[in-house]
Parts: sequence; structure tokens; C-alpha cells
Amino acid sequence: MVLSVLEEMRIRSLGVIDDAVVELSPGFTAVTGETGAGKTMVVTSLGLLLGGRADPALVRIGAEKAVVEGRIALPKDASAALRAEEAGAELDDGALLVSRTVSAEGRSRAHLGGRSVPVGLLAELADELVAVHGQTDQQGLLKQSRQREALDRYAGDAVAVPLAKYGEAYKRLRVVSAELEEITTRARERAQEADMLRYGLDEIAAVEPRPGEDVELAEEAERLGHAEALASAAAAAHAALAGNPEDPEGVDASTLVAGAHRALEAVRSHDPALAALAERIGEIGILLGDVAGELAGYADDLDADPLRLAAVEERRAALSALTRKYGEDVAAVLAWAERGAARLTELDGDDSRIEELTAERDALRAELGGLAQALTDARTEAAERFAAAVTAELASLAMPHARVSFAIRQTEDPEGVEVGGRTVAYGPSGVDEVELLLAPHPGAPARPIAKGASGGELSRVMLAVEVVFAGTDPVPTYLFDEVDAGVGGKAAVEIGRRLARLAKTAQVVVVTHLPQVAAFADRQLLVEKTNDGSVTRSGVKVLEGEERIRELSRMLAGQEDSETARAHAEELLAAARADAAG
Repeated sequence: MVLSVLEEMRIRSLGVIDDAVVELSPGFTAVTGETGAGKTMVVTSLGLLLGGRADPALVRIGAEKAVVEGRIALPKDASAALRAEEAGAELDDGALLVSRTVSAEGRSRAHLGGRSVPVGLLAELADELVAVHGQTDQQGLLKQSRQREALDRYAGDAVAVPLAKYGEAYKRLRVVSAELEEITTRARERAQEADMLRYGLDEIAAVEPRPGEDVELAEEAERLGHAEALASAAAAAHAALAGNPEDPEGVDASTLVAGAHRALEAVRSHDPALAALAERIGEIGILLGDVAGELAGYADDLDADPLRLAAVEERRAALSALTRKYGEDVAAVLAWAERGAARLTELDGDDSRIEELTAERDALRAELGGLAQALTDARTEAAERFAAAVTAELASLAMPHARVSFAIRQTEDPEGVEVGGRTVAYGPSGVDEVELLLAPHPGAPARPIAKGASGGELSRVMLAVEVVFAGTDPVPTYLFDEVDAGVGGKAAVEIGRRLARLAKTAQVVVVTHLPQVAAFADRQLLVEKTNDGSVTRSGVKVLEGEERIRELSRMLAGQEDSETARAHAEELLAAARADAAG
């Protein structure tokens, strides 16, 4: 049962395509046409819809932008539909509308269900909606990292669970190792830093500065430096307020105010206003007396001792020596001392920290070794099943004697982790090097598929791998571009037959140049250019009846009207339909 269906795509100003609509349906759809007609643009368009890289070179010459729009039918409870709705997208009568715009300047925009979304969201949805395979994907299968990923995907939770635990331990080990290396390799710099901190803290401790002491000493030094002038001014002010004993005839403020108060006291009972003024003058007299007393006390307490001034200046010099090195004032010096003490505690704890980190590193390496062994065991078991399933598929793809196997190896490394009594190299995915091997016929040695498979054989291996995945981790739609490259004759027929079987449980779209493959399709689309070299709406059409016979004849012999080619085309169609019915 097909869970979702790519119903149609509209392509505008992309490569040779001016404006065309590609109508798709469930089952097996073959896209055919002359070389250079734009068939591959179907794959390119879908790649853009699925979050692929936007290349401004794809924009048709003379156009401002290329636009690809797609319509994907989705059940409401499908996880892709729920993820789209979380992003604000809306389904249109059970279908998700996706669009991608690429400007000639390179800007790219994506829309999902009428809502602008990040391109990355399209890529997220693509993982569960469509599997795209072309020549690039086949080349990717030649990389060992991709082969390991394929095996892990096939193994499912048996690998995914320990791999997740392994990944967490691996990340923590990298953090611990980096910190340990930083501490040990910078031991000399850290020791120098500790010595500098100790010297500074000892220097500050020897002076013992107090908060605000520098401000207090500055005020005292100012006062002591002008002691004589201050004493003389205080004495003159006292004499002006309270009189000078050496000049009994002199007039002072206290005497004058007292006289004014007596004058008003004599008549205050006759007018309340004058009585109030008398009270205020009395208050002035009291205030003058207090000030005069404080002035006398100030003069008596004023310290004019030059020895005290020397002591203050010496203390200020000691504080200045600190502020030149550790802060702009005593408060900043004390703050530096607090930070320095904390940092020194941290540096002095390096030895114990090194012990802690070393113990944690060793524990993590031991844990990684155990998890890596679990991964190797799970991969080995899955590799046997995977290889057997792919080998069985190849038998139905005209490679009956081919054998697929996996080589799972580890590399000795004294700096690695211990697995099975050996110390081996490790990485973020474990310790295993996974390589897919192919023996194309009996007696042939199993060799890496990069060396042991021809182009046509590689195409069939790729198809076989995808068919095996379809049974364990299916996606609703498969798009194959040139999966039949380098294939012909009976092998091409077998590829067409296998694609038709795959289409019974999924939507399959194949861009092909082989009539043997196209004949097995439930629907055949023809892509053809107009006289001006572009593909328009009329250039992508569904072939039925006589039109399909003509196209298959062209693909067979290059001659649409050849009676021999037509007979062969009809025979291909009849055989494909009989196979489907059987």
C-alpha cells in the first residue's frame, strides 16, 4: 500500500524546460525521450523540492528565476504531514504543496503548504518521502563510509541503540581528552602563571591594604601638609566669633549677637512678631557658640607632627606600588587578589584534576571498547543477512551467479581502544571499516564493488540494495535516474521486471533510455523539445496506445515507423503485461 504519492510537478525556467507539468501516478512511471530532451531535469526538479543545493546555473538563460512546484498526497496521520503542520503548512485536500524558487543571482526560497519555510525542512521531509538514485548516488555507494551507513540502516535498532550510546561516550571522551591535553601540554605556562599569582598575592598580603584606605590617607596627607594654615584660619575664625583674650576691647560676633538678643528681649512682650525674631537671634547665638567651641577643639586636635606626615606618605607610596600593578585603586587591588586566589586554587588543583580526568578517560575508553564490540557483533550479523538478501535480488537481475559479501575490519592503533584483545583505531561510528564486496561469477575473487563491478553491474547492485531496503525501511516514492546505465539485453528486461515488482508496494519513477525497462511501466511519459530547443507544457505527455508503440520503436531502433521495431515493441509490451498479470 502506497502511503503517499507524488502526484505532479510543474517546472518553469529550469534548464531546457520552459514551462512543463509532469503528471505522475501510483505504480511504475517511466520517463523517456531523446538524449538532451530534458529527462534528467525531472530528477533535478525533485531534488530541489527535497531541499537539494540550489545552483543558479540551472536557471534558464534569459529568465530571472526557476520555479519547481510539487503536489504530494499524504495521509493526515503521516509523520511528514504532522511535521509540515507544525511548521504552519496546510494540506490542500489531503495534498501537501511544495515549491522551490531559485533566482539567477543564487537566492533560494522554499514554501510548504503556503508557508515560507527553511530549505532544511524540505530535506527533513525528503528522508521519509522519497529515495532518489542516480549516477551520483551510485558513486556514493563506492565510498566505505556510505557502505557502513547502508549496513547500519539495514540493521535497524540492533546497531542504532548501541551506536547512540557509543556516540555519547565518544563525545564525552573527546571533551575529557581535550581538557587533559590542555592541562598537561600547558603545564609550564600554568606553572608560570601560578608563580606570578603567588608573587602578587604575597606582595599584597605584605602591605595589607584596607578597603578605602587610599582615600582616607589622601585626605590626611592633605590636612597634614597644610597644618599651619589650617590652625591659623581656625584661630582667626574663633576670634571673630568668640573674641580674642589678648584684645578685650575687640568686637566679636557672639558679643554683638548677645547684645541684639538683649535689646529685643526687653520689649518682646509687646509684639509676638518681635518675640519670634528674638528667639531666632537666640538660636543664632547658640549656633555661634557651638561653632566657636568646635573651632577651638579643631585647633587643639590638629596634628602638625612632621613624623606623622612622613608615615602617611610612606604608606601611600606602598599602596601606590600595588595600584600600579594590580588595579587603579585599593578596591581594584583587593578584587584582583580575590580573583587571583581563586585562579591559584584552580591551578594548584591541576594534579588532582589530571588524576580525575585520566581516570575518567580510561573508564570511557573501556566503555567505548565494550560498545564498539557490540556494534561489530551487530554489524556482522546484519551483514550476513544483508548480503544474502542482495545476492538473492541480483539473481533476479540477470546476475544469477554473483555473490555479495561484506568485509568488516579494524585497524591496529596503539592509541586506540581495546576490542577483543586488540587495540584498534576508533571514530565517531565505532571501530569498523565496512566494505561491500562483489564476486560477479563463480571462481572470481570477492573484490570491492569499486573495482569488481562494471557500470551496469553497479547499477544492478544499487537497485538490489534499494529493493532490500524497501522490505525493511520503505519509503513511499523511489526515483531512479539512469539506474540502467551500461545495461542491455536480458539484464535490462530483468531490471524492468524488478522495478515493476517494487512498484507494487511503492511509487516508482524511472528516467530511462532502455525500451526493455520502459515496457514494464504502468505509465510512460515522453519529454520532447520544441523547434526552439525548449520543453513546454505540450512537451511532457502521457503515451498511450499507438504513441507508446512509436516511442518504444524509436528507443529500440531509432525509427518510429520501422515495422520490425514496432513488432518488437509490441512484443515487449505484451511480455511485460503478461509478467505483471502472472
